[in-house]
Amino acid sequence: MAQFVPVEKKQQIIKEIMDEGKSVDVASEHGVSTKAIYTWLRDGIGGDSRDPEISRLKRELNAVYSVLGKVTAELKHPKR
Repeated sequence: MAQFVPVEKKQQIIKEIMDEGKSVDVASEHGVSTKAIYTWLRDGIGGDSRDPEISRLKRELNAVYSVLGKVTAELKHPKR
């Protein structure tokens, strides 16, 4: 049977995984399954991916990458 884990605890567990990079070890330390952790990540428990600020920053980052790619291409193949 699934156990209830408060959101704060889920966020703490996900932060530990992001810091340490070993979901299996962190999951066993806290007595939860890796499947539960991956479900939390999919659902955005570790940081709400539906946050408007995060969405805005992702769009801005993609725009910067686009400009950077164009500048890099121009530097590699300058017009004569």
